[in-house]
Formats: sequence, structure tokens, C-alpha cells
Amino acid sequence: MPAQLTPEDVRLAVRAVVVHTAEEWPTGPLCRNDGASYPCRLHRWGRRVLETHGLNERQIDAVIRHGNPFVHVPFPFTATEPSRQQAPRVVPPGARPTAAGRPVTPPVTAPRWPRAS
Repeated sequence: MPAQLTPEDVRLAVRAVVVHTAEEWPTGPLCRNDGASYPCRLHRWGRRVLETHGLNERQIDAVIRHGNPFVHVPFPFTATEPSRQQAPRVVPPGARPTAAGRPVTPPVTAPRWPRAS
């Protein structure tokens, strides 16, 4: 394992734990990717890197359940990252805001004719 983690190490570790997950077989759990006994070498390496990066077991399991090997894990990872405040949306004049904050265009005053097909 590298002495200092880079963003590429974290990206590869996420891919390793997602791609090398367990698959149940009659002989027991095997790695879905290479058929080795679970957890395989790459899955163990990925977990160690993500734990070193600051993720706990529950967060790593959530990344695995997400199932996307390209999911973004912030670098550097801080579990207590402050929540970002979104800037208020500006509604153009004449538009009405909806419950979700998206503006609704005003109704068209002139009739719209169907296109000729």
C-alpha cells in the first residue's frame, strides 16, 4: 500500500471493492470478478485503502451497494464536511416558482398551430 494516498489510489480502490464483490456459490462466497475465494486480494486492498482514506465499514459497504465503480469519493475525505448552502434561485420576471423552486413559463398568449407533418 502506498505511503501517501493519491486521488487515483482512491478511485482504483473504489473500483476494486465494487467490481470484486461476493457472489454466492454452493461452495461458498466467491469473487464475482475472478472466482477467487471472497474476499480476494484486490477487494482486501481496496478496503484497506478506503479505510486509510477515512471511510468506515458502513460507508465502504454503502459504496459497494451503490454498485457504480466510478462513484466519486471526495479527496481528501472528511466525515464531518460542512454542508454547502445553495444560493437562492432567481426567478425571472413573469414566471411563477413551483414547489421545487423551478420557474414555470407563463402561458403563451398567441395560439400555437400544429406543425405540418
